[in-house]
Amino acid sequence: MILVAILIAVWESYVRLADVSPRVLPAPSRVVVQGWANREVIAGHAASTLQVTLLGFALALAVSWIIATCVDFSPWLRRAVVPLLVISQTLPIVALAPLMIIWFGFGILPKLLVVALVTFFPMTVGLVEGFASADRDSDRLLRSMGASRRQQFRYVRLPSAIPRFFTSLRIGITYAVVGAVFAEYVGASSGLGIYMSQQKNAFRTDLVLAAVVVTALCSVVLFLSTYLVQRIVAPWAAEDER
Repeated sequence: MILVAILIAVWESYVRLADVSPRVLPAPSRVVVQGWANREVIAGHAASTLQVTLLGFALALAVSWIIATCVDFSPWLRRAVVPLLVISQTLPIVALAPLMIIWFGFGILPKLLVVALVTFFPMTVGLVEGFASADRDSDRLLRSMGASRRQQFRYVRLPSAIPRFFTSLRIGITYAVVGAVFAEYVGASSGLGIYMSQQKNAFRTDLVLAAVVVTALCSVVLFLSTYLVQRIVAPWAAEDER
């Protein structure tokens, strides 16, 4: 925080002393003032972005659990699916996002798909590796007691995957906000991405930066909320991370 405060102070001083045009580089004070003056408009666009982020992330979350669970129950499927997951991350979202708009229009669906594509990989890999990291002695013990494969999954493999899952969840949720903003930037009627595009075209750099700050705050809040969810869903895992 001290470093951030120093950087902001240097930025403010440089803009004032060098008399830089606000269209090129507005002072932090101007960004705050103009952002606050337009807070209702920015808040409306932020709500739209959060809706896309959470819905797209929920879709990615569901797909991740389905894929990871199927892979854990079928070793041959793991060899077939994991390489495809890696390949999916080599596809440039910059190129896919406009195609989503062309294929599915300007509704919410293409933006959800972009967010899901950006976020499902880290969560899927985290779950797959978490299931694989289960204690083998515990697995053997349950098998010796006649436990079914589902019971082994429920009592051993699933709890083992929770810590890694929440780690990948935090990575995914930060990607989700960026993915939503980028999808809106390509084509949308509302959201922080389209708002930034509009203000950029109007040479309102101060409002662009204000939207960037709001985007960063949304990412931080969602990131921190994963710790709260972890304490509620798996408090034992939260204690282990300390």
